[in-house]
Amino acid sequence: MGFAILFFGLAFMAGWAMALIWLGYAVSVLWRGRGQPWVRADGGAFERLLLPAPAYLRFDRVLAVGALLADLWLVSGVVVLGSDGIFTEDWLGYPGMMDPSGQEYQAEAVGMLRAAAWWSAAAAILGRCWTTAAAQLAVLPLSALWIASLDTYYG
Repeated sequence: MGFAILFFGLAFMAGWAMALIWLGYAVSVLWRGRGQPWVRADGGAFERLLLPAPAYLRFDRVLAVGALLADLWLVSGVVVLGSDGIFTEDWLGYPGMMDPSGQEYQAEAVGMLRAAAWWSAAAAILGRCWTTAAAQLAVLPLSALWIASLDTYYG
């Protein structure tokens, strides 16, 4: 019980800092690659659109790791806030039942994770960050499914 909630608690507390530091690193990668071509010069227009240049691909990978760190922070926040009287899993301990206003917490958290997945993936696709889009569409919907599977006092 103690290790799991400690992990999610630490991820929630330190996750925002890790994500912001990694975002700063992504900006530095973007800055260092400013003299290099961002679009391939060879191939057709469709090929140049789908296959980014090496400098842009490097930025995409760094951005994907930053997005995964932000996802870890988001999911751990949902678990930590829900462990205080909403979720009844054995590894979360027993804080006692919360007041009925927490009844919609799980459904709203799942909706928020799904919306975050679609909006962040859409932004990544518009920016041609294919790795980041794939990571967002793989991690956040599965996290939402996991949060939806947790037992609660209300259902």
